[in-house]
Amino acid sequence: MARTAYRTSAQVPDSAPDVRAAGCLCWRPSSGGGIEVLVIHRPRYDDWSWPKGKLEAEETLPEAAYREVHEEVGLKVRLGAPLPVMSYKVKCGMKHVYYWTAEISPFSEARADGKEVDELRWVTPERAVRMLSNTSDLVPLRRLVELHNAGDLAVRPAIVVRHAKAKPRSSWSRAEGDRPLAATGKRQALAVTRLLTSWSPERVLSSPWLRCLSTVTPYAKNAGLKVKERPALTEAAHKRSPKKAAAVVETLFDKDRPVVLCTHRPVLPTVLKVLGRHMPADMRSLLPEEDPYLAPGELIVLQVSRRHRHRVVSAEIVRPFDS
Repeated sequence: MARTAYRTSAQVPDSAPDVRAAGCLCWRPSSGGGIEVLVIHRPRYDDWSWPKGKLEAEETLPEAAYREVHEEVGLKVRLGAPLPVMSYKVKCGMKHVYYWTAEISPFSEARADGKEVDELRWVTPERAVRMLSNTSDLVPLRRLVELHNAGDLAVRPAIVVRHAKAKPRSSWSRAEGDRPLAATGKRQALAVTRLLTSWSPERVLSSPWLRCLSTVTPYAKNAGLKVKERPALTEAAHKRSPKKAAAVVETLFDKDRPVVLCTHRPVLPTVLKVLGRHMPADMRSLLPEEDPYLAPGELIVLQVSRRHRHRVVSAEIVRPFDS
């Protein structure tokens, strides 16, 4: 089995001195069980590289990777496993480039934008090694090949979201399940919606309490999906029966479809325990262990191998940009 990956992709304030960029190593199956990767030619630098670009204002790393690939080569991707971060010196300091794998359908057509990219080619990894202009670009390619050789390159996301910030309990006298999002939480829910698009989950599971539904329903509506309410994920139901909540979390691994689940802070210890059962020890030890586990609106993104259906290949913690 290839090495696992764990990465925190939280936002960094705009005042951070270093330059950050994000992109993808797009790949597709080829004949004979092999794969091809997409390399691009940038006329500005006269080099062969991967689709990537700098973060825009109020943008997270996954959003930047998704946007840059779409702008440069016309593909709307679903982010896969995170790849090694490339760091090197530039004029204004250090530049850090974050990459993800992205599986592309054989029926999808990539097109150079004619500005940042004037040519693109689908090539074997071996050919890419000879074409890439910068040796640093070989590092994420090696990891991608490792995942392919292990049968874990084709993945699907299983995402857990802690609901966005709700109004304080102390200021709410009605039913706990009806406690709504605070103004900050409403902004976070919109940010969660933008962020989830990078992984495009096709199933949306949620506690039926309002603050959870308000966090993931905007994404579901945009994607044309129905939110499937799971009463076992509420705080009250979890307190009565953690086992029932755990059984719902276990369903993240039952179907070969991208999925997101939204629940509450007191339920997270049970959620994390279930996730840990599917993770190797080195990755499991890095899961949050202390309350509050996740910040409001924060996500844990697991990539689950589609061949080895219960094997977690990578894990990331991602915080949406809440301006």
